[in-house]
Amino acid sequence: MARKRRIPEVPLPTNEPKEKVQYKDAFQSTVTKKVEEVGKTFEGKGRTILYAVAAVAVVLVLVGIFFMWSRSSDAKAQAALGKAIETSQAVVSDSPMPAGSTIKTFKTEKERAEASVAEFQAVADKFGGAVGEKAKYFVAVNKLSLDRAAATAELEGLASKSNEVGTLSKFALAQVKAGDGKNDEAIALYQQLAATDNTVIAKDTINFELAKLLEKQGKKDEAVNLYFNIAKTASEAKDLDGKPVPMSTTARDAKAKVEELAPDKAKEIQEPKPESPLGGGNLPLGIQ
Repeated sequence: MARKRRIPEVPLPTNEPKEKVQYKDAFQSTVTKKVEEVGKTFEGKGRTILYAVAAVAVVLVLVGIFFMWSRSSDAKAQAALGKAIETSQAVVSDSPMPAGSTIKTFKTEKERAEASVAEFQAVADKFGGAVGEKAKYFVAVNKLSLDRAAATAELEGLASKSNEVGTLSKFALAQVKAGDGKNDEAIALYQQLAATDNTVIAKDTINFELAKLLEKQGKKDEAVNLYFNIAKTASEAKDLDGKPVPMSTTARDAKAKVEELAPDKAKEIQEPKPESPLGGGNLPLGIQ
Protein backbone atom coordinates (compact mmCIF):
# COMPACT_ATOMS: atom_id res chain seq x y z
CA MET A 1 0.00 0.00 0.00
CA ALA A 2 1.36 3.43 -1.02
CA ARG A 3 2.30 5.89 1.69
CA LYS A 4 -0.12 8.74 2.28
CA ARG A 5 0.70 12.42 1.79
CA ARG A 6 -0.37 15.37 3.90
CA ILE A 7 -0.36 19.03 2.85
CA PRO A 8 0.70 21.71 5.36
CA GLU A 9 -2.04 24.05 4.17
CA VAL A 10 -4.77 21.49 4.89
CA PRO A 11 -5.52 20.88 8.60
CA LEU A 12 -4.61 17.21 8.56
CA PRO A 13 -1.71 15.51 10.35
CA THR A 14 1.48 14.97 8.38
CA ASN A 15 4.61 12.91 8.78
CA GLU A 16 6.40 14.25 5.73
CA PRO A 17 9.95 15.54 6.33
CA LYS A 18 10.59 19.21 5.78
CA GLU A 19 13.17 19.83 3.07
CA LYS A 20 15.20 22.94 2.32
CA VAL A 21 14.31 24.51 -0.98
CA GLN A 22 16.06 26.77 -3.40
CA TYR A 23 15.65 30.54 -2.95
CA LYS A 24 12.37 31.31 -4.70
CA ASP A 25 9.29 33.36 -4.11
CA ALA A 26 6.83 31.82 -1.66
CA PHE A 27 4.55 30.45 -4.37
CA GLN A 28 7.28 28.71 -6.35
CA SER A 29 8.92 27.38 -3.19
CA THR A 30 5.72 25.65 -2.09
CA VAL A 31 5.13 24.05 -5.46
CA THR A 32 8.73 22.98 -6.06
CA LYS A 33 9.05 21.44 -2.60
CA LYS A 34 6.05 19.21 -3.12
CA VAL A 35 7.18 18.00 -6.52
CA GLU A 36 10.65 17.16 -5.18
CA GLU A 37 9.35 15.41 -2.06
CA VAL A 38 7.05 13.07 -3.96
CA GLY A 39 9.57 12.34 -6.69
CA LYS A 40 12.20 11.40 -4.12
CA THR A 41 9.89 9.11 -2.20
CA PHE A 42 8.84 6.95 -5.12
CA GLU A 43 11.95 6.96 -7.33
CA GLY A 44 13.10 3.52 -8.43
CA LYS A 45 10.06 1.56 -7.26
CA GLY A 46 8.73 0.47 -10.63
CA ARG A 47 6.17 1.42 -13.23
CA THR A 48 3.14 1.09 -10.95
CA ILE A 49 4.64 3.59 -8.54
CA LEU A 50 5.51 5.93 -11.38
CA TYR A 51 1.84 6.14 -12.24
CA ALA A 52 1.13 6.95 -8.61
CA VAL A 53 3.73 9.71 -8.74
CA ALA A 54 1.95 11.28 -11.67
CA ALA A 55 -1.29 11.30 -9.73
CA VAL A 56 -0.06 12.21 -6.27
CA ALA A 57 2.65 14.73 -7.16
CA VAL A 58 0.37 16.93 -9.18
CA VAL A 59 -2.38 16.83 -6.58
CA LEU A 60 0.13 18.05 -4.02
CA VAL A 61 1.34 20.78 -6.33
CA LEU A 62 -2.11 22.11 -7.17
CA VAL A 63 -3.06 22.40 -3.51
CA GLY A 64 -0.52 25.20 -3.23
CA ILE A 65 -1.91 26.84 -6.35
CA PHE A 66 -5.44 26.65 -4.99
CA PHE A 67 -4.52 28.67 -1.95
CA MET A 68 -2.53 31.20 -3.99
CA TRP A 69 -5.43 31.76 -6.36
CA SER A 70 -8.19 31.68 -3.78
CA ARG A 71 -8.43 35.45 -3.27
CA SER A 72 -9.70 35.97 -6.80
CA SER A 73 -12.25 33.14 -6.76
CA ASP A 74 -15.84 33.00 -5.64
CA ALA A 75 -16.15 32.06 -1.95
CA LYS A 76 -18.58 29.21 -2.57
CA ALA A 77 -16.42 27.81 -5.35
CA GLN A 78 -13.38 28.05 -3.09
CA ALA A 79 -15.16 26.18 -0.34
CA ALA A 80 -16.32 23.43 -2.68
CA LEU A 81 -12.88 22.99 -4.19
CA GLY A 82 -11.26 23.02 -0.75
CA LYS A 83 -13.66 20.32 0.45
CA ALA A 84 -12.80 18.15 -2.56
CA ILE A 85 -9.09 18.67 -1.91
CA GLU A 86 -9.55 17.48 1.66
CA THR A 87 -11.29 14.37 0.34
CA SER A 88 -8.37 13.68 -2.01
CA GLN A 89 -6.00 13.93 0.98
CA ALA A 90 -8.12 11.88 3.37
CA VAL A 91 -6.64 9.06 5.45
CA VAL A 92 -6.69 5.57 3.94
CA SER A 93 -6.86 2.98 6.69
CA ASP A 94 -8.60 -0.27 7.61
CA SER A 95 -8.59 0.78 11.25
CA PRO A 96 -11.44 2.92 12.58
CA MET A 97 -10.64 6.42 13.80
CA PRO A 98 -10.82 7.14 17.55
CA ALA A 99 -14.24 7.91 18.96
CA GLY A 100 -15.25 11.49 18.28
CA SER A 101 -12.84 11.94 15.37
CA THR A 102 -14.17 14.00 12.47
CA ILE A 103 -11.35 13.06 10.08
CA LYS A 104 -12.65 11.60 6.83
CA THR A 105 -11.25 8.14 6.05
CA PHE A 106 -11.41 5.56 3.28
CA LYS A 107 -10.62 1.86 3.36
CA THR A 108 -8.77 1.82 0.04
CA GLU A 109 -6.94 4.19 -2.31
CA LYS A 110 -9.46 3.28 -5.00
CA GLU A 111 -12.41 4.37 -2.87
CA ARG A 112 -10.71 7.66 -2.09
CA ALA A 113 -9.89 8.29 -5.74
CA GLU A 114 -13.45 7.56 -6.81
CA ALA A 115 -14.88 9.92 -4.18
CA SER A 116 -12.38 12.62 -5.12
CA VAL A 117 -13.15 12.40 -8.82
CA ALA A 118 -16.87 12.70 -8.11
CA GLU A 119 -16.42 15.77 -5.89
CA PHE A 120 -14.06 17.55 -8.27
CA GLN A 121 -16.35 16.82 -11.22
CA ALA A 122 -19.28 18.30 -9.30
CA VAL A 123 -17.26 21.47 -8.69
CA ALA A 124 -16.35 21.70 -12.37
CA ASP A 125 -19.96 21.22 -13.45
CA LYS A 126 -21.41 23.71 -10.96
CA PHE A 127 -18.93 26.59 -11.02
CA GLY A 128 -16.99 26.55 -14.28
CA GLY A 129 -14.50 29.35 -14.91
CA ALA A 130 -11.08 29.32 -13.30
CA VAL A 131 -12.20 27.18 -10.37
CA GLY A 132 -13.85 24.73 -12.73
CA GLU A 133 -10.64 24.41 -14.71
CA LYS A 134 -8.69 23.61 -11.57
CA ALA A 135 -11.32 21.05 -10.65
CA LYS A 136 -10.99 19.39 -14.07
CA TYR A 137 -7.27 19.14 -13.47
CA PHE A 138 -7.89 17.44 -10.15
CA VAL A 139 -10.36 15.09 -11.84
CA ALA A 140 -7.66 14.02 -14.28
CA VAL A 141 -4.87 13.43 -11.76
CA ASN A 142 -7.12 11.54 -9.36
CA LYS A 143 -8.45 9.44 -12.22
CA LEU A 144 -4.95 8.25 -13.16
CA SER A 145 -5.18 5.36 -10.70
CA LEU A 146 -8.68 4.44 -11.93
CA ASP A 147 -8.56 4.83 -15.70
CA ARG A 148 -5.12 5.89 -16.85
CA ALA A 149 -6.01 6.10 -20.54
CA ALA A 150 -8.95 8.43 -19.93
CA ALA A 151 -7.00 10.51 -17.41
CA THR A 152 -4.09 10.85 -19.82
CA ALA A 153 -6.41 12.08 -22.55
CA GLU A 154 -7.83 14.68 -20.15
CA LEU A 155 -4.34 15.83 -19.19
CA GLU A 156 -3.44 16.16 -22.86
CA GLY A 157 -6.40 18.48 -23.34
CA LEU A 158 -5.49 20.60 -20.32
CA ALA A 159 -1.79 20.65 -21.28
CA SER A 160 -2.61 22.65 -24.39
CA LYS A 161 -3.59 25.65 -22.26
CA SER A 162 -1.12 28.49 -21.73
CA ASN A 163 -1.79 29.03 -18.04
CA GLU A 164 -0.66 27.47 -14.75
CA VAL A 165 -3.01 24.50 -15.07
CA GLY A 166 -1.64 23.91 -18.56
CA THR A 167 1.92 23.91 -17.22
CA LEU A 168 1.11 21.46 -14.44
CA SER A 169 -0.84 19.23 -16.82
CA LYS A 170 2.13 19.08 -19.16
CA PHE A 171 4.44 18.17 -16.28
CA ALA A 172 2.05 15.43 -15.14
CA LEU A 173 1.76 14.18 -18.70
CA ALA A 174 5.55 13.96 -18.96
CA GLN A 175 5.59 11.84 -15.79
CA VAL A 176 2.94 9.53 -17.22
CA LYS A 177 4.82 9.17 -20.51
CA ALA A 178 8.03 8.39 -18.64
CA GLY A 179 6.16 5.82 -16.56
CA ASP A 180 4.92 4.20 -19.77
CA GLY A 181 8.48 4.00 -21.08
CA LYS A 182 7.73 6.60 -23.76
CA ASN A 183 10.89 8.51 -22.98
CA ASP A 184 11.08 10.44 -26.25
CA GLU A 185 7.62 11.89 -25.67
CA ALA A 186 8.41 12.68 -22.05
CA ILE A 187 11.67 14.38 -23.04
CA ALA A 188 9.86 16.54 -25.59
CA LEU A 189 7.37 17.67 -22.93
CA TYR A 190 10.09 18.48 -20.41
CA GLN A 191 12.00 20.41 -23.06
CA GLN A 192 8.90 22.46 -23.84
CA LEU A 193 8.48 23.26 -20.15
CA ALA A 194 12.15 24.16 -19.77
CA ALA A 195 11.88 26.59 -22.68
CA THR A 196 9.01 28.56 -21.18
CA ASP A 197 8.94 31.18 -18.44
CA ASN A 198 6.68 29.74 -15.77
CA THR A 199 6.43 30.44 -12.06
CA VAL A 200 4.72 27.19 -11.15
CA ILE A 201 7.41 24.52 -11.36
CA ALA A 202 11.07 25.41 -10.79
CA LYS A 203 13.32 25.05 -13.83
CA ASP A 204 15.73 22.98 -11.73
CA THR A 205 13.00 20.42 -11.13
CA ILE A 206 12.12 20.23 -14.82
CA ASN A 207 15.75 20.03 -15.95
CA PHE A 208 16.60 17.38 -13.37
CA GLU A 209 13.77 15.17 -14.64
CA LEU A 210 14.92 15.82 -18.20
CA ALA A 211 18.51 14.94 -17.33
CA LYS A 212 17.44 11.63 -15.77
CA LEU A 213 15.72 10.58 -18.99
CA LEU A 214 18.65 11.67 -21.16
CA GLU A 215 20.94 9.66 -18.92
CA LYS A 216 18.71 6.60 -19.37
CA GLN A 217 18.99 7.03 -23.12
CA GLY A 218 22.77 6.99 -22.92
CA LYS A 219 23.13 10.70 -23.69
CA LYS A 220 25.65 11.18 -20.93
CA ASP A 221 27.14 14.50 -22.03
CA GLU A 222 23.75 16.18 -22.33
CA ALA A 223 22.68 14.83 -18.96
CA VAL A 224 25.92 15.93 -17.29
CA ASN A 225 25.58 19.44 -18.69
CA LEU A 226 22.09 19.76 -17.25
CA TYR A 227 23.10 18.35 -13.86
CA PHE A 228 26.16 20.63 -13.81
CA ASN A 229 24.22 23.78 -14.67
CA ILE A 230 21.70 23.07 -11.92
CA ALA A 231 24.36 22.50 -9.27
CA LYS A 232 26.81 25.20 -10.39
CA THR A 233 24.14 27.91 -10.52
CA ALA A 234 22.80 26.93 -7.11
CA SER A 235 26.27 26.87 -5.57
CA GLU A 236 26.80 30.48 -6.63
CA ALA A 237 23.36 31.81 -5.69
CA LYS A 238 23.11 34.74 -3.28
CA ASP A 239 20.19 36.16 -1.35
CA LEU A 240 19.17 39.83 -1.36
CA ASP A 241 21.85 40.59 1.24
CA GLY A 242 24.54 38.98 -0.87
CA LYS A 243 24.88 35.93 1.38
CA PRO A 244 25.19 32.38 -0.01
CA VAL A 245 21.91 30.49 -0.38
CA PRO A 246 21.91 26.84 0.78
CA MET A 247 21.65 24.45 -2.14
CA SER A 248 18.24 22.85 -2.63
CA THR A 249 17.72 19.10 -2.51
CA THR A 250 17.51 19.04 -6.31
CA ALA A 251 20.77 20.98 -6.65
CA ARG A 252 22.59 18.70 -4.21
CA ASP A 253 21.30 15.65 -6.06
CA ALA A 254 22.45 17.17 -9.35
CA LYS A 255 25.89 17.74 -7.85
CA ALA A 256 26.00 14.10 -6.76
CA LYS A 257 25.15 13.01 -10.30
CA VAL A 258 27.99 15.12 -11.73
CA GLU A 259 30.36 13.57 -9.18
CA GLU A 260 29.21 10.14 -10.34
CA LEU A 261 29.28 10.75 -14.09
CA ALA A 262 32.05 13.36 -14.45
CA PRO A 263 34.23 13.55 -11.31
CA ASP A 264 36.68 16.07 -12.75
CA LYS A 265 33.91 18.44 -13.80
CA ALA A 266 32.33 18.13 -10.35
CA LYS A 267 35.40 19.78 -8.82
CA GLU A 268 34.23 23.06 -10.36
CA ILE A 269 31.19 23.03 -8.06
CA GLN A 270 31.90 24.40 -4.60
CA GLU A 271 28.95 24.09 -2.23
CA PRO A 272 28.54 27.29 -0.17
CA LYS A 273 29.81 27.09 3.40
CA PRO A 274 27.58 28.24 6.27
CA GLU A 275 28.56 31.56 7.78
CA SER A 276 29.67 31.82 11.38
CA PRO A 277 27.03 33.16 13.79
CA LEU A 278 29.86 35.34 15.11
CA GLY A 279 30.21 37.06 11.74
CA GLY A 280 33.14 37.32 9.37
CA GLY A 281 31.96 34.55 7.04
CA ASN A 282 33.84 31.69 8.72
CA LEU A 283 32.86 29.09 11.26
CA PRO A 284 34.21 29.44 14.84
CA LEU A 285 37.63 27.96 15.54
CA GLY A 286 37.48 24.20 15.90
CA ILE A 287 34.21 23.81 13.94
CA GLN A 288 34.47 22.34 10.46
